[in-house]
Amino acid sequence: METVGHTKQLVLRKKEERRVLSGHPWVFSNEVRETRGEPAVGDLVELLTDANKSLGFGFYHPHSLISFRLLTRESPEINTEFFCKRISTALELRRILYPGSGTFRVVHSEADFLPGLIVDKYNDYLCVQTLSAGMDARLDMVCDALESLFHPAAIIERNESPLRALEHLPQQKRVLRGTAGVTTVTELGLRFEVDPFVGQKTGFYLDQCENRAAIRRFAANAHVLDCFCNEGGFGLHAAAAGAASVLGIDSSEEAIERAKRNSRENNLTSVRFTKGDVFEELKKLFTGGQAFDLVVLDPPSFTRSRKHVPTAKRGYRELHESALRVLKRGGILVTASCSHHIQSDVFLDTISDAAGKFRRRLQLLEWRGAAPDHPTLPAVPETQYLKLGIFRVH
Repeated sequence: METVGHTKQLVLRKKEERRVLSGHPWVFSNEVRETRGEPAVGDLVELLTDANKSLGFGFYHPHSLISFRLLTRESPEINTEFFCKRISTALELRRILYPGSGTFRVVHSEADFLPGLIVDKYNDYLCVQTLSAGMDARLDMVCDALESLFHPAAIIERNESPLRALEHLPQQKRVLRGTAGVTTVTELGLRFEVDPFVGQKTGFYLDQCENRAAIRRFAANAHVLDCFCNEGGFGLHAAAAGAASVLGIDSSEEAIERAKRNSRENNLTSVRFTKGDVFEELKKLFTGGQAFDLVVLDPPSFTRSRKHVPTAKRGYRELHESALRVLKRGGILVTASCSHHIQSDVFLDTISDAAGKFRRRLQLLEWRGAAPDHPTLPAVPETQYLKLGIFRVH
């Protein structure tokens, strides 16, 4: 059991408590007036206003831009039971969202009030990421809670996120409990092979599951181009919905091989996958006179910091221009950004600018985010990272 009294405290500057009171769980280093009790990296500390009013308890980091992450408003006892209760609350929501499913995101960090903790479930396997030093230091407690709740075949640490560098944490991947293996998950009747130890992110892009389903209505008899296809999610859904042909492109040989296996697993013969740089392949397709009825763009993040936003905007604009060259008039463009630094209005501007260059008119049919097992907090813009638009382009 871990408790904190009044020995380790963080005191805010005057009037800096407004964002925390409105629901944001972070305190930045320039908002701190003083520390008391010499807290160390990852320690549990009490947060105080300038007038010494308690705002709650959370994780402290003296060398990170985010100095404090709120864990609880009440005086806490941090132990396995605490994590069991928090994870159980998150699990109740997932069982409402996906009844009978064995695959979903169990915990989505700050949005599930467990700052810096990600837990994904793939049937009997659990993948864990700890993105804050405070949560990383309590990984054993988290694993004890997960074993108590799920009795998994394995708990796998997938701590390869570059976000860990912001907390001065190392990149690492290992099996924490049990024995890892490959499993098959089902999504709207489609079967996907998932290796939680080596797949992208924690094994699969769970945040796009409902977006993949959303493109089915546009896919019947269409010629489809799936860019940055990874394991083939969007393309295979299009093929299952009756696409005339599907071409998937990704720069990863491993991802392409998984996509091919997934197409065979589902007996989808209208799909072809090729390894290549998407920007270069789009040029080749345009030069070769090929055109598509449906183009999907699901690239990796173009920026992980605010200072690189201008470069990212140019990248998105170039990508959309290249895609529009191979999209038929009246065709459907599905395009996503997974960087919270690229806000919705900025992302829409890059799409509109590209369309304007070619005198194409856009109809926005749907504006979507991550699946609901990746909830967002209205008070925390950083949790609203995934944006996906479905456009008809004339």
